[in-house]
Amino acid sequence: MPSLQRKRRTDTIKLGKRLRRAVGRAIDDYRMIRAGDRIMVCVSGGKDSFTLADMLVSLRRSAPVKFELVAVNLDQKHPGFPGDVLPDYFHRLGVPFQVLEQDTYSVVQRVIPAGQTQCSLCSRLRRGSLYTFAAREGFTKIALGHHRDDILETLLMNMFHGGSLKTMPPKLRSDDGRHVVIRPLAYCRERDIAAYAALREFPLIPCDLCGSEGDLERVRTKALLRDWETRYPGRIENMLRALQNVVPSHLLDKRLYDFASLDDASAGPRPDFLKQRRSA
Repeated sequence: MPSLQRKRRTDTIKLGKRLRRAVGRAIDDYRMIRAGDRIMVCVSGGKDSFTLADMLVSLRRSAPVKFELVAVNLDQKHPGFPGDVLPDYFHRLGVPFQVLEQDTYSVVQRVIPAGQTQCSLCSRLRRGSLYTFAAREGFTKIALGHHRDDILETLLMNMFHGGSLKTMPPKLRSDDGRHVVIRPLAYCRERDIAAYAALREFPLIPCDLCGSEGDLERVRTKALLRDWETRYPGRIENMLRALQNVVPSHLLDKRLYDFASLDDASAGPRPDFLKQRRSA
């Protein structure tokens, strides 16, 4: 084997092991998979979903419990979408594959004015279609390919633009209570996923078929995190750890911590400062 090929194979094995350890740790930390689960692995053709499927297939071989994987792609009727790429790949991988056809592309084109970002509406429509399909087909879990960087980007975007301290949790029950969403790549770095996808030569499908420039705020936030990671090594890892070490008493949310109870009960009734201000 030529030295270049040998190095490529070594790099692939080494990076694959690192990603599998991260995925296995996330699954264990958040109890993502249980015996008998039927997991819908959402695949779009991007590097994240290909890596997600690859990791789950690999981990299933040595997992202490039996579970089923089914790859599902939502065909949103984007013009030019190569419909043969995903079925061919998952057939070779030996993973059952299903296509859900839903023309969300036309809806987005009709609702969103030309030149405006389409990603938010497209994401909501896609999520609704996948949830409905999961319920109909009896899946117990929905696996999405969001990684560490997605989680931190969402945290910052919600802080900067939404006025809330929240992000994408590794495991989530949907608002209607019918679905459990898992994100096994929660501990994985995007740059590792990109490198692994290149080494494995996944048949990637670009996410620009709709012609949209994408969510510009997310692009800016991604660039901010990338700059931090370069200039301040360890900062990104600390941000992720911070999400796992929340101290409600040292934040400002009255719903999470009873600040009023910190007063001595003998201090008397609580004064109404707002009322005093109004009467002044």
